[in-house]
Amino acid sequence: MAKDLDALVEQARAGSRQALESLIFRVKDQVYGLAMRMLAEPADAQDATQEILVKLITKLDTFRGDSAFTTWVHRVASNHLLDVRKGRRPAAGFDELAHLLDAELAAAAGQPEATDRVLIDEVKLFCSHGMLLCLDRPHRLAYVLGEVMELGGDAGARILGISPAAFRKRLSRARQSMEAFMRPRCGLVDPSNPCACAKMVAGAQRLGLVAEERLRFANHPTVDARRMSLEIDRLRTAAEVFRSHPDYETPEAFDAALRATLEGVAAHD
Repeated sequence: MAKDLDALVEQARAGSRQALESLIFRVKDQVYGLAMRMLAEPADAQDATQEILVKLITKLDTFRGDSAFTTWVHRVASNHLLDVRKGRRPAAGFDELAHLLDAELAAAAGQPEATDRVLIDEVKLFCSHGMLLCLDRPHRLAYVLGEVMELGGDAGARILGISPAAFRKRLSRARQSMEAFMRPRCGLVDPSNPCACAKMVAGAQRLGLVAEERLRFANHPTVDARRMSLEIDRLRTAAEVFRSHPDYETPEAFDAALRATLEGVAAHD
């Protein structure tokens, strides 16, 4: 795959619009998946992905080839995602999330658990994305690269432009924070824990966080609800919860807009 990408890079640099389109479409879902895990909102992730892909197109001549092309893509994406929309309301921390979950669990006591697998999966994905947002951006990014994408310390360090030791330290802190929150609470990592997704569906609906007519995650085209439900119910570590997320793909409308963008770039060459 790396050789194929390198060939496309050279062809795109030489002026081939077809090669440029193929190159961008080969990496768009990787960028979108990273954006989803960093921003959680599909609309925000799509906007960020569009902005990142434009940067890849306009900065392609700066790729020196001293690392894998995908490493460069992740570096450009990571730098963008560390800074994008910092003016928005900061995400809740673990303490605030714990307070919300504890209150909803108390409200759900004695109530029947939900049985709709789509809504249960929506809560699972919504809540786990929310837990990622409890990490600040540098630690969230290190966690996604190291734990979710399972990149090694050297690769993660190159992407973030820090030393391998600094990357490992940042990843370790993020891992410890996530495990400390999930290990005594989350029913996905320990079925004996109090917080179960089926218990939280009614509360999430009441708060407007989850709505059957407005699914954000469980209706994603790459989600196989039955397979995901079986896999996610067998998880035992925090990292496995996030690795079980779907392989996010950009929607068809996004792809159509991206093609129009690429045509516009070609028209100005």
